[in-house]
Amino acid sequence: MNNHKLQGLIAAPFTPMLTNGEINLEAIPAYYQFLKQNQVAGAFICGSTGEGVSLTFDERVAIMQAWADATAGDKEFKVLTLVGGTNIRECCLLATKAEQIGLFGISFTSPFYFKPANVEQLAKCCEEIASAAPKTAFYYYHIPVLTGGNFAMIDLLKAIDGKIPNFVGIKYTHEDFMDYLSCLNFANRKYDMLWGRDENMLSALVLGAKGAVGSTYNYAAPLYRALIDAFDQGDFEKANALQQQSIDMITLLGKYGGIAVGKSYMKLIGLDCGAFRLPVRNMTEKDFERFKADVASLNFSSFKSTL
Repeated sequence: MNNHKLQGLIAAPFTPMLTNGEINLEAIPAYYQFLKQNQVAGAFICGSTGEGVSLTFDERVAIMQAWADATAGDKEFKVLTLVGGTNIRECCLLATKAEQIGLFGISFTSPFYFKPANVEQLAKCCEEIASAAPKTAFYYYHIPVLTGGNFAMIDLLKAIDGKIPNFVGIKYTHEDFMDYLSCLNFANRKYDMLWGRDENMLSALVLGAKGAVGSTYNYAAPLYRALIDAFDQGDFEKANALQQQSIDMITLLGKYGGIAVGKSYMKLIGLDCGAFRLPVRNMTEKDFERFKADVASLNFSSFKSTL
């Protein structure tokens, strides 16, 4: 299992919501087809973008099942789910459900209320959850800006190596390129290091990243495919320009309130995923009109994903 490495773009889908705030499972088959059409290689569901920590246990299981049903028979498209949270027992239950449903992978992020005291405690958490789904690929999800679990991932790999048979790698959503490169090179490049910062993809490609997980791949996959192609062909000026387009697009997330702005981008391409749940703030109608004008100035239509 450790030899399997994901390549290309893995989207972090938004969880579609109805106007009453309930999850919209009926939208998932079309969502999958949309990602597939835009040459996205997989989906990392119920993560930060997918509001996993704002969903109930039953909702997360229902979303897993809906994605499994939608992608049934497609062995190329990989579906992973975040099972992380503050309750390790519940994480284990979700991991077992994911394996029973038949998802490709599960992922766990550092508990963010009672936090692991050190990397050894974090490794124990990983070991317990991974053992609940022993036939399913297990990825640790490193996103210290949200969890506060700011351990060096090279230390986690050293603590885990050889102890968790289904541990495959790390979804690395942080900016420590020294640590990332050390993880890539660890144990003869044994582990799958999925890059998780869309705005820094070019830098990660230079270091050797082959797969990436990100929210903006939902609505701008052609931009990143072009960036990867330019890098592979040695056209670094073009790759530089494309990464700057990515940065300009992502800057609007900060300008208009953060993660929920991604659903506004989705609305512009014709796939309305509803609103984010509390405590996340959603864009006002007035802000949405201003947002549309800013997006138009980016020439978004030239690189957006298409329905």
